[in-house]
Amino acid sequence: MAPRTGGKRSAPPSLAPSKRRKLAPPTQKAKPADGPKKYTIKPKDKGKEKAADRGTIPIPSYDSDGELDLSDQDLEVLEEYGGAASFLNALDQKGISRSKKETERLHRMNKPAKKPAEKDDLPSLDSHDEDGSDWSSEIPSDDENALSDGDSEDLMPSSDLDSDAEMPYETVPRKRRPSWETPAEGIQRLPIKLADGRIQKTGTKLKQLPTSEDTEESEDDEDVPEEPRREDVATGARFGRPAVIDVVANKSRAARIQGAKDQIASICQEIMADPENSLGLLRRLHTFSLAEISTPSHPDPVANDVIIRKLAILSQLAVFKDIVPGYRIRALTEKEKAEKVSQMVSRTRDWEQGLVVVYQTYLRALEAELKARSELADIALSAMCTLVTELTHFNFRVNLMSCIVARLSKKSWDKASDQCLDAIIKVFRVDLTGTASLEVVRLLNRMVKEKRFNIHPRVLSCLLHLRLKTELGVRASESHTDRPEPPKRNSYGKDAARRAKGKPTAQPHLSKKARKALKEKKEIDREFREAEAEVDKEERAVTHTETLKLLFVLYFRIIKNPRPTPLLPAALQGISKYAHLVNIDFFKDLLKVLKELVAREGEEEEEEEEEEVNASKDVEQRLQCIVTAFELLSGQGEALNIDLSDFISRLYALILPLSLADPKSGPTDMLFRALDIVFSPRTFGAAAPPWRAAAFAKRLLTAALHWPPAAALRALDFVGGLLAKDSKLAALLSTEERALDGAYRADVDDPQLCNPFGTCFWELVALGGQHWDPRVRAEAEKVMAFTRA
Repeated sequence: MAPRTGGKRSAPPSLAPSKRRKLAPPTQKAKPADGPKKYTIKPKDKGKEKAADRGTIPIPSYDSDGELDLSDQDLEVLEEYGGAASFLNALDQKGISRSKKETERLHRMNKPAKKPAEKDDLPSLDSHDEDGSDWSSEIPSDDENALSDGDSEDLMPSSDLDSDAEMPYETVPRKRRPSWETPAEGIQRLPIKLADGRIQKTGTKLKQLPTSEDTEESEDDEDVPEEPRREDVATGARFGRPAVIDVVANKSRAARIQGAKDQIASICQEIMADPENSLGLLRRLHTFSLAEISTPSHPDPVANDVIIRKLAILSQLAVFKDIVPGYRIRALTEKEKAEKVSQMVSRTRDWEQGLVVVYQTYLRALEAELKARSELADIALSAMCTLVTELTHFNFRVNLMSCIVARLSKKSWDKASDQCLDAIIKVFRVDLTGTASLEVVRLLNRMVKEKRFNIHPRVLSCLLHLRLKTELGVRASESHTDRPEPPKRNSYGKDAARRAKGKPTAQPHLSKKARKALKEKKEIDREFREAEAEVDKEERAVTHTETLKLLFVLYFRIIKNPRPTPLLPAALQGISKYAHLVNIDFFKDLLKVLKELVAREGEEEEEEEEEEVNASKDVEQRLQCIVTAFELLSGQGEALNIDLSDFISRLYALILPLSLADPKSGPTDMLFRALDIVFSPRTFGAAAPPWRAAAFAKRLLTAALHWPPAAALRALDFVGGLLAKDSKLAALLSTEERALDGAYRADVDDPQLCNPFGTCFWELVALGGQHWDPRVRAEAEKVMAFTRA
């Protein structure tokens, strides 16, 4: 380290010049500091010429060996892409080697000669100099030139610009419109101001004489007091189409219908091409469906043809099915109307609101035809059914459902009723959210209540197609909920402590960054679900629960009615289908009501002698009550200790009346369905006692003698199953003498008291040897083979 001098450290030697210091070029010597700095410029060599001054610039050629010095990488590229550079061989080498100076010289030689410009009338450039010379406006005088095109104004020469004389255009009166009011004394001219400051009036201008055109217009105004209103696009002649009233008022019916067909087809085509700009065409299309058509020019209404109206209604139906958007259009709030939006958003809003208005007008017309029961009522009802199934998501679906449900509120049944019922069933089947189904069930509930059950029983059959059974799932327990509990606030700390001890945790460890990413991912997934219109399961469960509540209210109101109604079988069938969804608290009360229904109908049958049709209906209703009771206890009702012996005895008593009733598949199916439940081990936890199986087998074989072949085959098959389950029944297949406790009582309707083991299955011999159907004979022989097995 260098020693200090005088207490201070010496500065380090400068190794390089400072940045602000200007250095002299290395080839020149710097002048002394006291003199000015000058640099010497090297003179240009005389014999050296620039490349731009030459005629041609030679292209570099190959080396002396005739080869180019290329690297290995260039050679690889040339081998791979050499074919793409073949166009370089066709280039003009002479043109490429030509210098810039030579190119400009050739351009000057070949440049075409320019013609001298003709002398114009514009003032010279020196007219605006500062010499003080007068500037001329170059406006021609009256003698030199005049304005063309019949103008009456003349321009004065420039010498009179500074005078107080009036210009010609000042004296000419201004053209006035006929609508302007002109005073009788004339029009006052504008005053002028003199040199001494006084204002002088210039007099009165004469009143303008009316022209021939004004006279004709005034005469026309006297003849026609009011100008006719201009017809709009909905009724008038537009775009090469005749007016609607002209088409409808045609005297020839064939020409009238053909003209309407052509115009309706062209209108529909234009609407489909550009729906957002076709509100006027939609209104015009609706005009063809009106019963009477009148316009401002033709105030007298003209009756429309029925065929034209049908075509217009069906055409509007097809158009609305295609142009209606896939979402519901709501009314704009006052705040939304007041806010400023872009032109595109405003156009979309106008189109949506206009579409809703036109669609509402169309639905009102259909409803009016339906209520009036006109000749177009069937077409209107068909259009409503199509709209409620195709456009369930759109506006006014509740109005459509109300009209369809009101059509089903009659006691009679026809083809239109089938159409309405099919439409409601389609709505139930395609409904994913459950909202539309809830609205239909609410309307049906209200209609049944107002009509006091006086409707056709087939109306309630549509409720069997609800998607409640498959989408509600298993009902939650009453003691606890199946929904997972939310994590507690301090669960992260507890999980961290468990992980530190090496114990497993439900929540994996997540860093702060990972938790933030997970939150963002959940937000993105939620937005995706909204964009894909995914159905929320919780909202759907709430909607289905409300629907189920209304459904059971309707069913319970029907079965608890003091007098049996025609809707009782449909209500019992619905309870049987949705028995797994009934609250278990209602089971005892429901079974009590069903037992009263079976007993009451039996008493009425004993007291009154009804007709055969009413008797068969009574048997079917009693059988349906029994089946409903068995269905309730075959599912979640198994946990309840309820005695069903009364229902089993009632079922045993109904077998013979069913054999004497009209042969139908419905009662037979319900009977064997109930028998399967009664003799199923799941019903009572064990196999049925032998006396019960023997009693039912004996009575089924007795009924099979009267049943048609299909029911007889099912009875024989069921008896064969009972023989296979219980070996004690094989004794009834033998005719040998044996000790018995008593005689068989066929007239007793209690299976426990009829003593079935006191007889034998002699019906099998009759069915196997004397029945006219070979299938029944073969099945009877198969059952009798149990004795030989």
